[in-house]
Amino acid sequence: MSLIDERQDFSDVADVFLLHGSMQSPAFLDGRLCALLALRDVSAEGWLEEVCLGLGVEQPRDQASAERLLGWRRQTLEALSASDLNYAPLLPDELFSLAEQAQGLKEWTLGFMEVVEEVADDTLRERWSQTLREAIEDLAGLSQIETDIDDSPDNENDLFALTEHARMAAMLLYTEQHPGQPQVEQVDAPVH
Repeated sequence: MSLIDERQDFSDVADVFLLHGSMQSPAFLDGRLCALLALRDVSAEGWLEEVCLGLGVEQPRDQASAERLLGWRRQTLEALSASDLNYAPLLPDELFSLAEQAQGLKEWTLGFMEVVEEVADDTLRERWSQTLREAIEDLAGLSQIETDIDDSPDNENDLFALTEHARMAAMLLYTEQHPGQPQVEQVDAPVH
């Protein structure tokens, strides 16, 4: 199985960042990726340029790193456009503290909102559903969340709910910008 076929998680992408001398979290760029795919259909080449710029390098260090970074884009696009609505932001998982997970969500939201602010002009926003406009407004507030939290069941539940809100807002933005993808209502339609 090649790197391209594997499901990548936060740590996989963070390892590529480390290989390039970057200690930054992939969460910010994942938020940007999601919004770019929804609003601009960022190409594979465009995505590699975006990541390299974020990492402060001219190009990926090696072919395996390039494949990982392109696989990250492809995985995100496939999840956003899939009929099972299984997109999930690339965030620190349960191996990280709740504070680190909250920081990841905050960074993801900042990246996502940065692209929305850059790309979504008033004309575009006027075409959005009320539900999407409210979800994006709520996401803007998420960029202010408190990240210095302790590991408690209440904080874990709250963080899960906030992450789920970000996930749903991202999918809603993608589906409104790409009508018919995913074709949720046709999942059980017979194939002729």
